[in-house]
Amino acid sequence: MATTANTKQKNREASQPDARVQRSKKAVLAAAHELLSQAGLGGVSVDAVSERSGVAKTTIYRHWRSRTALLLDACSNLSARPQPPDTGTLRGDLETMALYLAGRLQTAGWAKVLPSIVDAAERDPKLARLQASLHGEMRGAFKVIIERGQERGEVDAAADPTEVIAAVMGPLYYRRWFSREPLDEGFVRGVVERAVRTTSPAR
Repeated sequence: MATTANTKQKNREASQPDARVQRSKKAVLAAAHELLSQAGLGGVSVDAVSERSGVAKTTIYRHWRSRTALLLDACSNLSARPQPPDTGTLRGDLETMALYLAGRLQTAGWAKVLPSIVDAAERDPKLARLQASLHGEMRGAFKVIIERGQERGEVDAAADPTEVIAAVMGPLYYRRWFSREPLDEGFVRGVVERAVRTTSPAR
């Protein structure tokens, strides 16, 4: 009996440090994510994360060897991976997906951070891989829709899915980050209409 009690006590003691580690990591990542959403990559320093999370800098550096490692971990929470809709038609699928993207571009935390990631990716290969991954997650749903349209004969079999994706996503990105014009439903549906019209099989 005594041996069993001692074992349970040791197990509890061993689990407590692990629980503290997980709590501190969670607090640090939450603080880093908040700072990313508010100020982009440039607004995230270990000092700022430490102040906001209440976790000492020495502890942060025990969990992450560098600021870049912390940024990569925090940015991994900026998932933009949607499920491709299946309305039964190419137009319906593209409209649903494009309207979803337009909404997310205006409200999601990753939409505020992405421009600074793209900028940093020009100089940091690790962040370049992260940027490619984030973009690939969103682009993947469109690729499924277009390839499905090709299987149904709604899209020219010779069409390059990446060009169709650019024809839909490009105008939305342009309005969100460059012209800053409204990403309203009429504009989005017009973008999809043009993409569908130009990629339809020749009759």
